[in-house]
Amino acid sequence: MSLELLGRIQQELSITGSAIYETVLALAERANRKIQVLRLHRQASNLLSQIEQGHGELGRQIAALCAKRPPFSHESPLSRDQLERFLGQAGDRIQQLKRTLLSVDSHIHELKLETIHHELLTLQQDLSLRWAAIERFPVVQGSPVTGRTLAEVALPASVRLVTVLRGPFLVPPDDALVLRVDDVLVMVGLQADLAQVAAEFTQARSAKPA
Repeated sequence: MSLELLGRIQQELSITGSAIYETVLALAERANRKIQVLRLHRQASNLLSQIEQGHGELGRQIAALCAKRPPFSHESPLSRDQLERFLGQAGDRIQQLKRTLLSVDSHIHELKLETIHHELLTLQQDLSLRWAAIERFPVVQGSPVTGRTLAEVALPASVRLVTVLRGPFLVPPDDALVLRVDDVLVMVGLQADLAQVAAEFTQARSAKPA
Protein backbone atom coordinates (compact mmCIF):
# COMPACT_ATOMS: atom_id res chain seq x y z
CA MET A 1 0.00 0.00 0.00
CA SER A 2 1.54 3.30 -1.08
CA LEU A 3 2.17 6.23 1.22
CA GLU A 4 -0.11 8.37 -0.94
CA LEU A 5 -3.02 5.98 -0.42
CA LEU A 6 -2.36 5.86 3.31
CA GLY A 7 -2.35 9.64 3.35
CA ARG A 8 -5.71 9.78 1.61
CA ILE A 9 -7.21 7.25 4.02
CA GLN A 10 -5.89 9.23 6.96
CA GLN A 11 -7.36 12.44 5.53
CA GLU A 12 -10.76 10.81 4.96
CA LEU A 13 -10.77 9.43 8.50
CA SER A 14 -9.84 12.86 9.83
CA ILE A 15 -12.68 14.52 7.92
CA THR A 16 -15.16 11.85 9.04
CA GLY A 17 -14.05 12.18 12.65
CA SER A 18 -14.39 15.95 12.49
CA ALA A 19 -17.88 15.66 10.99
CA ILE A 20 -18.94 13.22 13.72
CA TYR A 21 -17.58 15.55 16.39
CA GLU A 22 -19.44 18.54 14.92
CA THR A 23 -22.65 16.50 14.70
CA VAL A 24 -22.38 15.36 18.32
CA LEU A 25 -21.62 18.92 19.42
CA ALA A 26 -24.62 20.27 17.49
CA LEU A 27 -26.91 17.64 19.02
CA ALA A 28 -25.61 18.47 22.49
CA GLU A 29 -26.25 22.19 21.96
CA ARG A 30 -29.75 21.47 20.67
CA ALA A 31 -30.52 19.23 23.64
CA ASN A 32 -29.17 21.89 26.00
CA ARG A 33 -31.46 24.52 24.45
CA LYS A 34 -34.46 22.23 24.81
CA ILE A 35 -33.63 21.63 28.47
CA GLN A 36 -33.34 25.37 29.05
CA VAL A 37 -36.67 25.98 27.33
CA LEU A 38 -38.36 23.29 29.44
CA ARG A 39 -36.96 24.82 32.63
CA LEU A 40 -38.11 28.27 31.60
CA HIS A 41 -41.58 26.95 30.78
CA ARG A 42 -41.72 25.41 34.25
CA GLN A 43 -40.62 28.71 35.77
CA ALA A 44 -43.27 30.56 33.76
CA SER A 45 -45.92 28.10 34.94
CA ASN A 46 -44.88 28.69 38.56
CA LEU A 47 -45.04 32.45 38.05
CA LEU A 48 -48.54 32.20 36.60
CA SER A 49 -49.60 30.14 39.61
CA GLN A 50 -48.15 32.76 41.95
CA ILE A 51 -49.98 35.53 40.10
CA GLU A 52 -53.25 33.62 40.36
CA GLN A 53 -52.61 32.99 44.05
CA GLY A 54 -51.84 36.68 44.54
CA HIS A 55 -55.12 37.70 42.93
CA GLY A 56 -56.99 35.13 44.99
CA GLU A 57 -55.35 36.20 48.23
CA LEU A 58 -56.08 39.83 47.47
CA GLY A 59 -59.73 39.01 46.86
CA ARG A 60 -59.99 36.99 50.07
CA GLN A 61 -58.44 39.75 52.16
CA ILE A 62 -60.74 42.37 50.66
CA ALA A 63 -63.71 40.11 51.38
CA ALA A 64 -62.49 39.62 54.96
CA LEU A 65 -62.13 43.36 55.44
CA CYS A 66 -65.63 43.94 54.13
CA ALA A 67 -66.97 41.28 56.49
CA LYS A 68 -65.50 43.15 59.47
CA ARG A 69 -67.44 46.28 58.61
CA PRO A 70 -70.36 46.83 60.99
CA PRO A 71 -73.80 46.18 59.47
CA PHE A 72 -75.45 49.15 57.76
CA SER A 73 -72.20 51.10 58.12
CA HIS A 74 -70.34 52.73 55.28
CA GLU A 75 -67.15 53.05 57.29
CA SER A 76 -64.17 50.85 56.39
CA PRO A 77 -62.47 48.82 59.16
CA LEU A 78 -59.20 50.27 57.83
CA SER A 79 -58.26 53.88 57.36
CA ARG A 80 -57.87 55.16 53.84
CA ASP A 81 -54.07 55.24 54.17
CA GLN A 82 -53.99 51.67 55.47
CA LEU A 83 -56.25 50.46 52.68
CA GLU A 84 -54.20 52.20 50.00
CA ARG A 85 -50.97 50.79 51.45
CA PHE A 86 -52.44 47.30 51.56
CA LEU A 87 -53.70 47.45 47.97
CA GLY A 88 -50.44 49.03 46.80
CA GLN A 89 -48.30 46.28 48.30
CA ALA A 90 -50.47 43.57 46.77
CA GLY A 91 -50.46 45.31 43.39
CA ASP A 92 -46.67 45.79 43.46
CA ARG A 93 -46.16 42.11 44.19
CA ILE A 94 -48.35 41.06 41.29
CA GLN A 95 -46.68 43.54 38.93
CA GLN A 96 -43.26 42.23 39.93
CA LEU A 97 -44.36 38.70 39.14
CA LYS A 98 -45.70 39.84 35.77
CA ARG A 99 -42.41 41.56 34.91
CA THR A 100 -40.51 38.41 35.78
CA LEU A 101 -42.91 36.39 33.65
CA LEU A 102 -42.34 38.71 30.68
CA SER A 103 -38.58 38.34 31.13
CA VAL A 104 -38.86 34.55 31.17
CA ASP A 105 -41.09 34.62 28.09
CA SER A 106 -38.55 36.81 26.28
CA HIS A 107 -35.76 34.38 27.15
CA ILE A 108 -37.82 31.46 25.83
CA HIS A 109 -38.41 33.37 22.60
CA GLU A 110 -34.67 34.05 22.22
CA LEU A 111 -33.78 30.39 22.74
CA LYS A 112 -36.36 29.30 20.17
CA LEU A 113 -35.00 31.83 17.68
CA GLU A 114 -31.47 30.52 18.29
CA THR A 115 -32.69 26.99 17.60
CA ILE A 116 -34.45 28.04 14.40
CA HIS A 117 -31.39 30.01 13.27
CA HIS A 118 -29.10 27.05 13.92
CA GLU A 119 -31.40 24.67 12.05
CA LEU A 120 -31.59 27.05 9.09
CA LEU A 121 -27.80 27.32 9.00
CA THR A 122 -27.53 23.54 9.08
CA LEU A 123 -30.05 23.30 6.26
CA GLN A 124 -28.12 25.86 4.21
CA GLN A 125 -24.89 23.92 4.78
CA ASP A 126 -26.50 20.63 3.77
CA LEU A 127 -27.92 22.21 0.62
CA SER A 128 -24.64 23.95 -0.18
CA LEU A 129 -22.81 20.63 -0.15
CA ARG A 130 -25.16 19.57 -2.95
CA TRP A 131 -24.84 22.83 -4.91
CA ALA A 132 -28.34 23.74 -3.78
CA ALA A 133 -29.86 26.48 -1.63
CA ILE A 134 -33.07 27.88 -0.22
CA GLU A 135 -33.87 31.42 -1.30
CA ARG A 136 -36.51 34.13 -0.90
CA PHE A 137 -37.83 35.89 -4.00
CA PRO A 138 -39.88 39.05 -3.38
CA VAL A 139 -42.40 40.12 -5.98
CA VAL A 140 -41.49 43.75 -6.65
CA GLN A 141 -43.35 46.44 -8.55
CA GLY A 142 -42.95 45.81 -12.27
CA SER A 143 -41.95 42.17 -11.87
CA PRO A 144 -43.16 40.04 -14.79
CA VAL A 145 -44.76 37.55 -12.38
CA THR A 146 -47.07 40.16 -10.83
CA GLY A 147 -50.69 39.24 -11.54
CA ARG A 148 -49.84 35.74 -12.71
CA THR A 149 -51.02 32.56 -11.07
CA LEU A 150 -48.47 30.12 -9.75
CA ALA A 151 -49.43 27.74 -12.53
CA GLU A 152 -48.29 30.38 -15.04
CA VAL A 153 -44.87 30.79 -13.43
CA ALA A 154 -42.41 28.43 -15.11
CA LEU A 155 -39.74 27.07 -12.78
CA PRO A 156 -36.64 25.00 -13.60
CA ALA A 157 -36.91 21.27 -12.96
CA SER A 158 -34.85 21.33 -9.75
CA VAL A 159 -36.69 24.26 -8.16
CA ARG A 160 -39.60 23.68 -5.79
CA LEU A 161 -41.81 26.36 -4.29
CA VAL A 162 -42.00 25.83 -0.52
CA THR A 163 -44.43 28.56 0.49
CA VAL A 164 -45.60 32.10 -0.24
CA LEU A 165 -45.22 34.78 2.44
CA ARG A 166 -48.03 37.31 2.19
CA GLY A 167 -47.90 39.86 4.97
CA PRO A 168 -48.00 37.95 8.27
CA PHE A 169 -49.39 34.82 6.62
CA LEU A 170 -47.94 31.66 5.10
CA VAL A 171 -49.96 30.94 1.98
CA PRO A 172 -49.97 27.36 0.63
CA PRO A 173 -48.57 27.22 -2.91
CA ASP A 174 -51.79 26.60 -4.85
CA ASP A 175 -51.69 26.75 -8.66
CA ALA A 176 -54.60 29.21 -8.69
CA LEU A 177 -52.90 31.68 -6.33
CA VAL A 178 -52.42 35.07 -8.02
CA LEU A 179 -49.14 36.73 -7.12
CA ARG A 180 -49.18 40.27 -5.77
CA VAL A 181 -46.55 42.92 -5.19
CA ASP A 182 -44.74 42.33 -1.86
CA ASP A 183 -45.43 38.60 -1.91
CA VAL A 184 -42.31 36.60 -1.05
CA LEU A 185 -41.80 33.18 -2.62
CA VAL A 186 -39.58 30.72 -0.74
CA MET A 187 -37.93 28.23 -3.09
CA VAL A 188 -35.39 25.44 -2.84
CA GLY A 189 -33.32 24.07 -5.69
CA LEU A 190 -29.96 24.01 -7.41
CA GLN A 191 -28.06 27.27 -7.08
CA ALA A 192 -27.72 27.74 -10.84
CA ASP A 193 -31.46 27.28 -11.36
CA LEU A 194 -32.27 29.62 -8.48
CA ALA A 195 -30.07 32.26 -10.08
CA GLN A 196 -32.15 31.89 -13.24
CA VAL A 197 -35.35 32.34 -11.22
CA ALA A 198 -33.89 35.44 -9.55
CA ALA A 199 -33.14 36.96 -12.95
CA GLU A 200 -36.69 36.33 -14.12
CA PHE A 201 -38.19 37.83 -10.97
CA THR A 202 -36.12 40.99 -11.05
CA GLN A 203 -36.18 41.82 -14.74
CA ALA A 204 -38.48 44.67 -15.67
CA ARG A 205 -41.74 43.90 -17.39
CA SER A 206 -41.37 44.57 -21.10
CA ALA A 207 -43.27 47.59 -22.30
CA LYS A 208 -46.38 46.89 -24.33
CA PRO A 209 -46.49 48.40 -27.81
CA ALA A 210 -48.86 51.31 -28.24
